[in-house]
Amino acid sequence: MNITVYLGSATGNDDIFREEVKNLGTWIGENGHRLIYGGSRIGLMGEIAEAVLVAGGEVIGVEPDFFVNSCLQHDGITELRVTKTMAERKAEMIRLGDAFVAFPGGTGTLEEISEVMSMVRLGHTDKPCILYNLNGYYDPLREMLDRMVSFDFLDSESNGKILFADSISQISDFLREEEEQ
Repeated sequence: MNITVYLGSATGNDDIFREEVKNLGTWIGENGHRLIYGGSRIGLMGEIAEAVLVAGGEVIGVEPDFFVNSCLQHDGITELRVTKTMAERKAEMIRLGDAFVAFPGGTGTLEEISEVMSMVRLGHTDKPCILYNLNGYYDPLREMLDRMVSFDFLDSESNGKILFADSISQISDFLREEEEQ
């Protein structure tokens, strides 16, 4: 399974992010999945790529040429696909993905997973859309989605298709359910 992971190019200010992203990468690699990610060597992005590779997995990075020109790409991954724009990068990462996971990150992470959430809402994809709610990181977003439902801006069925996982084990369970369908 190609798992597209959206995550930060920074490491955050808590060691749990670095530790857990390595665990996620190890899980992806050891279970024969392929990582699709933004292609960078820095921050949590670099950490997950390294963990997948060390665990024997494949990594496809998708990075716009202006980041490559700044030498931010990870040169040790299985494949690097270079795009002209961020919009092309997002489209390629979606096209390649069989499932989508948002690890804690910043505005770029939120933008990317929001596009997938909208696709789920519109019925343009039935692929799993999972927010890794590590230590409650995405609790405010879950609350916002529930608020949208309460104001009739989002229907409950669509909201229920946006999955929140508190652990890698729960991510695994969501993906196993998808494979069984």
